[in-house]
Amino acid sequence: MCRNIKTLFNFEPPVTDDEIHAASLQFVRKLSGFNKPSKANEAAFLAAVEEVAAVSKRLLSSLETNAPPKNREEEAAKARARSAQRFAA
Repeated sequence: MCRNIKTLFNFEPPVTDDEIHAASLQFVRKLSGFNKPSKANEAAFLAAVEEVAAVSKRLLSSLETNAPPKNREEEAAKARARSAQRFAA
C-alpha cells in the first residue's frame, strides 16, 4: 500500500472532502505512475481522481463500526513515533 494514503474511516472529527480527494489523488498517481500527467493524459487522470473520490466517499459513508472514533492527534503522534523509530540512525 502507498504510505502516503492514510486511513480515513472512524475518526473524530470525520474525514473531509479534501482529505478524500488527496487520498484519491495519491491512489491514482500510484496506479498511473504519473506525479503530474501530460496534457494528453490530464483529462483521464483528473476524471479518475474524481471517480475514486466519489467511490471512496460512498464507501466511507456506508461503513459501520462499534469501535469508538479514533482521535486524529493521537494517531498522528503514533505515526510520528513510528516514523522516528523507523528512520533513527
